[in-house]
Amino acid sequence: MQLKLPDLPRKIINQLQQAGFECYAVGGGIRDLLRSKSPTDWDFTTDATPEEILKVFPDGYYDNKFGTVGIPMKNSIIEITTYRTESEYKDNRRPEKVEWGKSLEEDLNRRDFTINAIATNGKEIIDPFNGQSDLQNKLIRAVGDPNARFKEDALRMLRVVRLATQLEFLVEDKTRDALENDVSLLKNIAQERVRDELLRLLKAANPADGILLLKHTGLLQYILPELLESFKIDQKSPERHHIHDVGTHCVEALRYCSNPDPVIRLAVLLHDIGKTKTVNKDKSGITTFYNHEVAGASMARDISMRLKLSKKQTGMIIRLVRWHQFSMEDTLTDKAVRRFIRNVGLENIQAMLDLRVADRKGSGAKESSWRFELFRKRLIEIQKTPFSIQDLKVDGNDIIEALKIKPSRQVGEILEAIFDKVDNDELPNEREKLLEQIKSLTPTPGVG
Repeated sequence: MQLKLPDLPRKIINQLQQAGFECYAVGGGIRDLLRSKSPTDWDFTTDATPEEILKVFPDGYYDNKFGTVGIPMKNSIIEITTYRTESEYKDNRRPEKVEWGKSLEEDLNRRDFTINAIATNGKEIIDPFNGQSDLQNKLIRAVGDPNARFKEDALRMLRVVRLATQLEFLVEDKTRDALENDVSLLKNIAQERVRDELLRLLKAANPADGILLLKHTGLLQYILPELLESFKIDQKSPERHHIHDVGTHCVEALRYCSNPDPVIRLAVLLHDIGKTKTVNKDKSGITTFYNHEVAGASMARDISMRLKLSKKQTGMIIRLVRWHQFSMEDTLTDKAVRRFIRNVGLENIQAMLDLRVADRKGSGAKESSWRFELFRKRLIEIQKTPFSIQDLKVDGNDIIEALKIKPSRQVGEILEAIFDKVDNDELPNEREKLLEQIKSLTPTPGVG
């Protein structure tokens, strides 16, 4: 059977073949092509050594011990790896010993899953582990002994869940049994690698299913133990709208999150974790979670730091968790709405609204309400007013000129006083009105 390759992989393969080497496209690109999907990246394997690959592709680079040469293309990096065998995985992360292999079959034997161990040179498909059958049956199956695969690299357990989520496949029984038996190996994996797999999972069309698979296989306790704890917290009580326990609600909120950003989706998943620290039942039997958003923000900070998220990502998650309990009452003053925008950050407003919709739907409520729509409109209108001194229609130079004073601390104090009046709706942010207010002031002599 032949598989028609696009121009790019055919060109790579032909160049190595013309130089006297074998070359096959392998991995996710072939998997996608067999599923009639457009591949987003390509990997190749060859019997050429890295030095020989670089002679064929002089613009490439080789900076590792695993035989992988990077070839810069117009919009991506193509990776070509020498056939290899691996052994002695002492840390469940990387092989202690890498040797160049002698055949394609030897190279495919070291790969993680059958659907990733399919290769083609455009003329024939090499599929020693029946990966095509598993693609048809929508199964994730480890190559050979799944226990051995997971002990070689424990991150493969997360890849099982991520691929099953992305492709909407099931996990083959023996592979799942081995995964559940080997979950403790995940503690040997660097948090950066765990983070990357988690964020890829959260990008999937149905990330909630992936989180539940992490829970059911036991992996969640090594990734987000705080979330796992929340499944024990019941929310059903008189005068409460919730129909799920906290953990299930968080997962259902994630299910309904329309924002594709994986960091925002992580914030949605974590938005109520503070309830594990604040749960209480009052005398009338009503369950309360007072200030859970404050406790949750602190927990979200710890989780973000543990996963080594960037400073920007961490800040956004903390803000979304901390302020997700915002009021939408129609009695809110403009000043209160502006304070909300400052707390959340103007750049995070849409993310916060997306979280609120997901929170509502994850609780079994309707997507929106008249209050929500009114609040959304007010946010748009309020953004036309100043949020900081820098937004005023006057600046320090105007004060210096109007009051005939020298640059000093007093100039800043006057600006702050003007801003307070605008912020309290006592004065419009109009240049002429502000200048009139400034000219009515009497500067304090001798203030520097």
